[in-house]
Amino acid sequence: MNLVSKALLLALPLSLTSLPAAAQPDDRWAAGWVSAVQHPSANEWISSWAQQGFADQSVRQVVRVGAEGSRLRLRLSNIYGKTPLKLTGASIGKTAKGASVRPETLRPLRFRGAAGVTIPAGGRVAADPVTLPVEAREHVTVTLYFKGATGPATNHHLAAATSFRATGDRLRDPGAGAFSDKSTSWYFLEGLDVSGRSSTKRDTVVAFGDSITDGLGSTVDADRRYPDVLADRLARRSLTVLNSGIGGNRILNDSACFGEAATARFQRDVLDQPRVRTVIAMGGINDIMHGEMAPSQCTVPRPKMTADALIKGYRALIRAARADDIEIIGGTIPPFKGSPVYNEYGEGVRDTVNTWIRTGGEFDGVADFDRALADPADPDRLRPDFDSGDHLHLSDGGYRAMAEAVDLDELSR
Repeated sequence: MNLVSKALLLALPLSLTSLPAAAQPDDRWAAGWVSAVQHPSANEWISSWAQQGFADQSVRQVVRVGAEGSRLRLRLSNIYGKTPLKLTGASIGKTAKGASVRPETLRPLRFRGAAGVTIPAGGRVAADPVTLPVEAREHVTVTLYFKGATGPATNHHLAAATSFRATGDRLRDPGAGAFSDKSTSWYFLEGLDVSGRSSTKRDTVVAFGDSITDGLGSTVDADRRYPDVLADRLARRSLTVLNSGIGGNRILNDSACFGEAATARFQRDVLDQPRVRTVIAMGGINDIMHGEMAPSQCTVPRPKMTADALIKGYRALIRAARADDIEIIGGTIPPFKGSPVYNEYGEGVRDTVNTWIRTGGEFDGVADFDRALADPADPDRLRPDFDSGDHLHLSDGGYRAMAEAVDLDELSR
């Protein structure tokens, strides 16, 4: 069995038995926000509380909901936990500013009627639905309280959003004063679903990829990642955009720091999400670069990457999407000349893969991020005003250019 086939077979599907008891017939759940979760790791490149976990602490996290609705359902994950996770309590409310919550919107969350829940190692659960009307692209704040020690936390490293931590139980505290510790990762959050919409059609677009999809280099707390800007562009077409990017993620190989391979997580992070109609798949630059880097806990395994291997990986994603009747758009790999691991070999792999994405006819559409971001004076480089400074990741303007390179008609036809 080849690597790609094995990875797809090992993908982790969402267990519907972990969701609350029987939904009512009029429930029309849609994913309003998701986080592509990762192993906890001692990644020296990212400031995170994941490795140490939490004990007698409240963790407050802000997310932007992509779809309107009248009720919410929080999904939590302990997929990478080695022991059961004991959540003492949780609450949700509309964001005021920073760590503060609008008091009149603060709602306790329950789990099959109980204030807390124990999530088994490797498990996932959903809270009971709570009534809290939200508008599309409105921010809500989730607070989780852990009385006992959690151990290392299933998380998402590169949130491009601030999370807050306080000592003790702050579930009902709308203020920000106690939340003096800050991080730019999310912890245990896997998704937030919405219901109460009039339509039941497939209306969700998933942006799937690596740190460029994740938004590394964008302004923190400003919602300027390319999927955010794409969601703004699609607002009048009533489509929701989910961001399933993971910084450092690769198409073909797992990483102790940067998540399971794209082929392994595609089931959970795309196909298992409700009402998905289209996925925009982009990646490969980390497969290319890690093959040229010194071995470390984050980069191994690190085979020298070939265009043929990456194309096989993309074909596995295409087959998986088509099997679920989901359209798949191929995103070309942006320029990276000037970055520390650039070389002519890697550039040749990128060029070959991009040519196949554009002309191979295997995707349902193409988002040509490469051409949208390239410097006209040197197409192997990012345009200077689109460069965050490392010649690989983008500025806010670069992420806007990415979003504008997506043909909206291909997403809403």
